[in-house]
Parts: sequence; C-alpha cells; structure tokens
Amino acid sequence: MEKLWYRECITGRRFIIKIEPGTKITAALLDFARSKELPFASLVSAVGSVRDVEFTGIQAGAHLPMTEARFKTNRLEGPLELMALEGNIAPNTEKQLAGQFYILGSKSNGDVVGGRLMEAEVFTTCEIVLAEYLVQGIELHHSATSGVDTIYIDEQW
Repeated sequence: MEKLWYRECITGRRFIIKIEPGTKITAALLDFARSKELPFASLVSAVGSVRDVEFTGIQAGAHLPMTEARFKTNRLEGPLELMALEGNIAPNTEKQLAGQFYILGSKSNGDVVGGRLMEAEVFTTCEIVLAEYLVQGIELHHSATSGVDTIYIDEQW
C-alpha cells in the first residue's frame, strides 16, 4: 500500500480521568501517562471547560513543506466549553513520552475555535477517557513536511 503505513496493535487498559480546575491539561495527561508507563495511548473522549487556551492553526494560503511562519498561535482567555480533545501519547526520539493534542471549544456566542493544542487550563472540570494500546515501533518524530511532531512507524517491527 503506497503512502500508507500501519502497525497492528491490541488494546490495553482504559482510564477515566477527572482533572480539577486550575490544572494544565497537556502537562497533567503526560504526567499521568508517564506514571502509568503507557507505551502508546489515544484520547477517546473529553468533556468539560477550559480557559487560558493556547493553540496553533495553519495560516490561510500555506503550502508544504510547513514552517513555523506558516502557523498562527492563538491565545484565548475563555472560558470555552470543551467540545473535543483528541490526540495521542507516544515516545519521542529520546524515548520520553510526548503528546500531540487537538482541541475544539465553543465560545459563549456559539463560535467554535480549535487547532493544535499547546496548553489549556481546566475551568470547571475536564473528564477524559484515555485508551492504552500495546504496540511497538511507534514514535513521535518531527516531520519536515508537516512542521509538527507526527507518528513515525518503524518498518523493522
């Protein structure tokens, strides 16, 4: 299959996580994953609300390869209703767990905003379902094409 790579995996543990107000979401998720020694994990669902949200989006008219100048950083004080939080946690090239997360949030007027999450603080609560996957040969590598860390699948496994 040209331009498609995959790795079969089996499901491991599932976690229901509740994060209290004032907590930084990405930091809390990575700390949790490290404490549970997760080899690879994916966010299944998330609900709650957030504030002090920092995320990036791709500038209009951008083209490949992506560079830092083609991303726009957005900062919103909020609060926002958390409509979606997606992403995964995997080891990086230094074998340390790292994450790539994407967020959707709604403003009080109904406008929806989102992008690649840098960090957000829990406003009222954040309830997450996190799934562990047992797999080898998966890492997060920086992609020169996309300009961000993406899943790398080692074909040797």
